Amino acid sequence: MVFYFKSNVVDPPALLYMGKDKHENEELIKWGWPEDVWFHVGDNLSSAHVYLRLEKGQTIDNIPTSVLNDAAQLVKANSIQGNRLNNIDINYTMWQNLKKTADMEAGQVAYHNEKAVKKMRVEKRINYIVNRLGRTKTEDYPDLRLQREQRDALEREEQKAEVRRQKELEKKLEKEKQQEQELRNYTSLLQADKMTSNYDNGNESDNFW
Repeated sequence: MVFYFKSNVVDPPALLYMGKDKHENEELIKWGWPEDVWFHVGDNLSSAHVYLRLEKGQTIDNIPTSVLNDAAQLVKANSIQGNRLNNIDINYTMWQNLKKTADMEAGQVAYHNEKAVKKMRVEKRINYIVNRLGRTKTEDYPDLRLQREQRDALEREEQKAEVRRQKELEKKLEKEKQQEQELRNYTSLLQADKMTSNYDNGNESDNFW
């Protein structure tokens, strides 16, 4: 089971989600999306794995502070130890930075690049944020693998369409370039004919006298 939440502090609302337990966290780790940001309580405490799905054009560096606060409060509220403590750190990084090895327990992860992990401090639980998110909570049993495959297929189609668009643009520009060259050649030819005509007229005038 996956729990979904809407962070409606932005428009359109940001999507937050997390697994019910560590075994479902495994599936989320395996079938996450490249645009997913993973959140977890720091200080070696246990908590839910909360994910934020970025919108197109968004990066981990331009996530609105209000959305970060929502994600952090959701992590804190779903940490048995962290929920009781003040001034805890929340780690967050892109899904692609999560590292999973065969010897790790279910739900356990490491990082490919420690420097790519960001931290934010949460002073205390803010109930109105947790309650607001709770009112948007829905549950589902998604086929995570299918969703990822569909997402990847759509991305491939978009990339192919972009390649076609670029080729069509290149053809159009090349055609315009050829037309401009032909126009320049034609203009040069007209100018040459005019000069020849003027020269001939001058000769006829000389011969007349």
